[in-house]
Amino acid sequence: MSTAGDVLALVTDPRLVEERRGQIVRAAVKLFSEEGYYTTTIQQIAKAAGVSTGLIYQYFRDKDDILFLTLKLVLDTYEHDIPPQLEGIEHPVERLCMAVWAYCKIVDGLLDATVLAYRSTKSLRADRRALIKDAETRTNNLFEECIATCTRGGHMREVNADLLSYQLVMFAHSWALKHWSLGQRYALAEYVDEGIKILVEPFLTAKGRRALDAMRQRTGSFGSRGTKAARPRAAKKRTR
Repeated sequence: MSTAGDVLALVTDPRLVEERRGQIVRAAVKLFSEEGYYTTTIQQIAKAAGVSTGLIYQYFRDKDDILFLTLKLVLDTYEHDIPPQLEGIEHPVERLCMAVWAYCKIVDGLLDATVLAYRSTKSLRADRRALIKDAETRTNNLFEECIATCTRGGHMREVNADLLSYQLVMFAHSWALKHWSLGQRYALAEYVDEGIKILVEPFLTAKGRRALDAMRQRTGSFGSRGTKAARPRAAKKRTR
């Protein structure tokens, strides 16, 4: 018996399933973002992906499967790709700042899919919406843990870690949601640097600010250790 998280395929070759699903999902993300989930048809997705409609049904049962796998990919990327980028970073303040940077960098690579997650999560079946919410909560917990460690170490004053973690998540997502404007004014590293000034630095103790200053002197920016932030780049034309 399948569960809410299962996306069944008729094809049994795992490599081929991953390849074809990636091809189909990329086409679906573009169409869902531009045309909307409800108005996009399987036939349109097939045409955009360069496959037949029948082939799609070998890898997905329906459009809900495609949307769910798309949104799950976004949340799985957050959950799996942020922790490795924090390996070897022991100081609580630096760990928190680099977690923000890692999250924003992932969003930068998934702009359309991140916007789609905001627009279309409600379109999923209820049991699948619950899975998406659980995945988001696990990522939020990573920020909460970083904040709690800063507080325990005397680097940050007592703060509502739950609300602050959501503010940091929303800050990362805003890079996608308002990229049409933010992307014209900031390079990603500059955006993260400004966000740290607004959302982290005000809550630091004197001890925490010394640690942050030392990090800035050593790394130059949150975007690249030892590299100064790039100047603002021209944004790609996007409509939101």
